[in-house]
Amino acid sequence: MTDPARLAAEEYCYLTTTGRVTASPHEIEIWFALVPERDTLYMLSGGGDRADWVKNLRRDPRVTVRIDGVTFSGRARDPADDGEDDLARRLLVEKYERVPGRLANWRRNALPIAVDLERG
Repeated sequence: MTDPARLAAEEYCYLTTTGRVTASPHEIEIWFALVPERDTLYMLSGGGDRADWVKNLRRDPRVTVRIDGVTFSGRARDPADDGEDDLARRLLVEKYERVPGRLANWRRNALPIAVDLERG
């Protein structure tokens, strides 16, 4: 059995979306916050809705997420629809606050994305 706390502590996850033009898989490495009791993963897009990965998941919200070699299927959504955008921002900044640099602008301006993971 996979330990959710161990996965949540990982530095990065790998998000795979389906290309909106090519229909090919596109994988990115990205910071994340995992809330295991909700089976939800949060990310922030510094490029907002201009980021290719965000454009891809807006076209097709089905994604795969890999954390430390464990792969999950999931469905991306806008956390603001469920009042979770502030939670997403807070969790990510808390997790990465040790990283040099100023995260205040990132927290304030980046676009939050939620992925509801499917239990397999």
